[in-house]
Amino acid sequence: MTTMTEASVREFKMPDVGEGLTEAEILKWYVQPGDTVTDGQVVCEVETAKAAVELPIPYDGVVRELRFAEGTTVDVGTAIIAVDVAGGAPADEPAAAPAPTSAPEPEKKPEGRQPVLVGYGVAASSTKRRPRKGPEVTVAEAAVQQELNGHGPAPVPAPAPAAEEGRPRPLAKPPVRKLAKDLGVDLTTVTPSGPDGIITREDVHAAVALPEPATAPAPATAAPVPAAPAAAPAVASYDTARETRVPIKGVRKATAAAMVGSAFTAPHVTEFVTVDVTRTMKLVEELKQDKEMQGLRVNPLLLIAKALLVAIKRNPDINASWDEANQEIVLKHYVNLGIAAATPRGLIVPNIKDAHAKTLPQLAESLGELVTTARDGKTSPAAMQGGTVTITNVGVFGIDTGTPILNPGEAAILAVGAIRLQPWVHKGKVKPRQVTTLALSFDHRLVDGELGSKVLADIAAILEQPKRLITWG
Repeated sequence: MTTMTEASVREFKMPDVGEGLTEAEILKWYVQPGDTVTDGQVVCEVETAKAAVELPIPYDGVVRELRFAEGTTVDVGTAIIAVDVAGGAPADEPAAAPAPTSAPEPEKKPEGRQPVLVGYGVAASSTKRRPRKGPEVTVAEAAVQQELNGHGPAPVPAPAPAAEEGRPRPLAKPPVRKLAKDLGVDLTTVTPSGPDGIITREDVHAAVALPEPATAPAPATAAPVPAAPAAAPAVASYDTARETRVPIKGVRKATAAAMVGSAFTAPHVTEFVTVDVTRTMKLVEELKQDKEMQGLRVNPLLLIAKALLVAIKRNPDINASWDEANQEIVLKHYVNLGIAAATPRGLIVPNIKDAHAKTLPQLAESLGELVTTARDGKTSPAAMQGGTVTITNVGVFGIDTGTPILNPGEAAILAVGAIRLQPWVHKGKVKPRQVTTLALSFDHRLVDGELGSKVLADIAAILEQPKRLITWG
């Protein structure tokens, strides 16, 4: 039998298609073993915690193996496809590599489809990831095995230093470590369920949910540990005819983790104001007829976004973030305006870069592109990075207002409620007026009541008298 030589076979590794991402799910393969591929050809589509992205292959050759099937979540830096750049015969995979999995019948990439340019994974000069052997046992696994075999309590503080050279701490990805830190969970006490003894988010949440593990580290109380296996039957037993279980992954998983982290890290304060926006609604209708705005998306959200930008200009300290590691407040001299968008993949928050420097027509154009791209599911990871402040429009669902949770790393988020015709005292008389309620949530570490109130009051004042966009902007 022939073997693939290192000289002729190239392994394409899962790239980090978004800054800081650690894994991605393979949604669809566009090629199969035996297909010829060319440099720049899209071979698969993957979904990260931020977006769905097509991956182009960076060289020519013949596909020899698809390392993972569709629906598999793969770590960044892991080889996902083997390509014989010399066009040799099919070969057996070395024993150290993952066993080949048969992928479903792939769909051919449509003619004329343009590849999305992304990074090509780990550089050739980088240290290769050492495959984990089957018999290898992590410190956490050893502790569990010792407990189940009756050789003492699960906490084994002594073996950790002994494994210093190979594994100085339990296996977990950075986001999982941060989650454990935020929730006050000691990873050495968590039983891993991931492949090769990797601790997952679910393991951390399970450790928080169970009351027993809190006392498990104390050698004197070893009895609570057996309670962990006892919880498994309850999870597995449910009526499949009356319940449907959907795996939490991709955007929804990332959103949930981000919201939990934000809610329990940043002290939230929310303030509300109800405002007469009749003049703003009239201005929207006038702008729709303006020649400079023809073909652009003109709606109340456009003017609300502009009002927020003007309020930030007048109160720049609200456009900031909290750096916990360095114990610093980071003041941003630019505004990347995030717009929360509900999509079939879940809630995403793409942002308009340097929104503070855009004219009203430019802002309308950027807003239209952002919404269209989000609805089509084509929002790139880069479009969702670096936001400084966010708007969420719950009014489109007929909701009056809400208490929004901050987008991680931002100091404020504005919720816009439904605009309704209501009785309102105007010039001493009760008249029907267009009215809405705004809610501003902010990080109380960065924004005190005075600053938050000034920003919200400025937004309300502009929407009540939109001519202030000229005098204040």
